[in-house]
Amino acid sequence: MDTTPLLSLPRTSSSRAWVDEAIRIIEAESMRSADTHLHKLELPHEWGIEMYLKDESTHRTGSLKHRLARSLFLYGLVNGWITEGTTIVEASSGSTAVSEAYYAKLLGLPFIAVMASSTSKEKIALIEATGGTCHLVDDPSTVYDESERLAADANGHYMDQFTYAERATDWRGNNNIAESIFQQLAMEEHPVPAWIVVGAGTGGTSATIGRYARYHCHPTRLAVADPEGSAFLPAWEAANAGSDPLAATGASSRIEGIGRARPEPSFVPSIIDFMATVPDAASVAAMRHLQDFSRLCAGPSTGTNLWLAWQIVANMLAAGEKGSVVTLLCDNGERYTTSYYDQDWLEANGLDPAPYTGRIERLLETDRWE
Repeated sequence: MDTTPLLSLPRTSSSRAWVDEAIRIIEAESMRSADTHLHKLELPHEWGIEMYLKDESTHRTGSLKHRLARSLFLYGLVNGWITEGTTIVEASSGSTAVSEAYYAKLLGLPFIAVMASSTSKEKIALIEATGGTCHLVDDPSTVYDESERLAADANGHYMDQFTYAERATDWRGNNNIAESIFQQLAMEEHPVPAWIVVGAGTGGTSATIGRYARYHCHPTRLAVADPEGSAFLPAWEAANAGSDPLAATGASSRIEGIGRARPEPSFVPSIIDFMATVPDAASVAAMRHLQDFSRLCAGPSTGTNLWLAWQIVANMLAAGEKGSVVTLLCDNGERYTTSYYDQDWLEANGLDPAPYTGRIERLLETDRWE
């Protein structure tokens, strides 16, 4: 008779049971949420070009970052970084923090957002209304170190969207934003877009879309619009020149949500086909023009996307190309009523959108981009 003692295997712990329930709660929330709309803008029919806006403002937390927050929470849970009672800390310009505060409340976890003091009052109010705490810093470059410090002091978890955005999202599919775009275009005249245009805040969205298009062998090209002074464009140029992209430097962006003073670890320059700098006043112009043109109210990062999208449409038109262009409506303009939609604020910040608005209007009137 074999007298070898049986292994003493551990039972499922209470902490593991909590994680299982947390994942169920997040997945149940996702199942209750319908997909976001894909709006078609009314361009002149004779152009043979369609422009679409993937409206991420219709998420429960009002922005594109709802998807990222969900992915980051699931990533932290399955890696064992988030357990019952864990304090969640995030460095954010606002929208990611708004979405993470929502999920933290869903799971009954404390949440601290580390943000620049220049973050819009509306975003701060949204975070606090969800039960989160806002820790404001005067120097935006200190948000990383301050987040790490606060997480260590609380024995909590620093989400670090800038590092984990590109790896927390499954780029092969699993209801990511790229899969959603292609599914919603399936019955359109040009179901495979010629271009998808996005901005870069962490780099995670461009990484997901670029990888998805390549994985499914789509000829779609990826363009990234970068606010003036941001480090992402220099990083992309450095990568193309065979230099170290992480050595690139820039300045903090005036366009909330996108543009960084440094290229973030989630930024993958090798999958981007084209990048361009968008003047801040042009971002505001495109954002405001959208409201008049299509009755869609969006924030400034959407304006950055749109400005480059309009340029790409103009280039296609000049070259006689047909097809579709897709970009993102990242969040609702209601978050910026006291800033980008306020004329006094624009003047105080030296932003005059009028000349750029005229360029969009003349494209629609004359079929030419100046």
